[in-house]
Amino acid sequence: MPTMLETVQDATKRKTIIADCVTVIDEEVAAKGGIGGLAIKGAYKVVKGVKPGFIHEAVDGLLDDFSKQLDPLAQEARDKGKRVPEFFEANRSRVADALLSITDGRAQRSRHAMVKSTYEKLRPSAKKNVEEAVPRVARLIDKYTSA
Repeated sequence: MPTMLETVQDATKRKTIIADCVTVIDEEVAAKGGIGGLAIKGAYKVVKGVKPGFIHEAVDGLLDDFSKQLDPLAQEARDKGKRVPEFFEANRSRVADALLSITDGRAQRSRHAMVKSTYEKLRPSAKKNVEEAVPRVARLIDKYTSA
């Protein structure tokens, strides 16, 4: 089975993977409810407004790092005889921590003050939101890496 990193580095698949990732993000944001959901939706709209295609570019820029962080967890799932969605769902906290380790670093280095400020405001609730996204993320990974 190909690793996630091998898969995302395949130029013929990368554009489709990025588009699917953007869809996952859009679906996660749209599914948010309540006052917290309104804040997330508003922040997402701001981030998308920074420049056309910003989310697509951000995903493209993060994809290799995310893959490097999640590959060991995907391999652990396989070593234990479990499918990635099942294993990731049971290990939501670990998956979220792996993903957030990348975005935390990137946010700190961002040249876009508005993006950085928005991320800092949302970061306290980020782990919960990322954990909620894990099932969709895991299905996406499984789609491209299962035999």
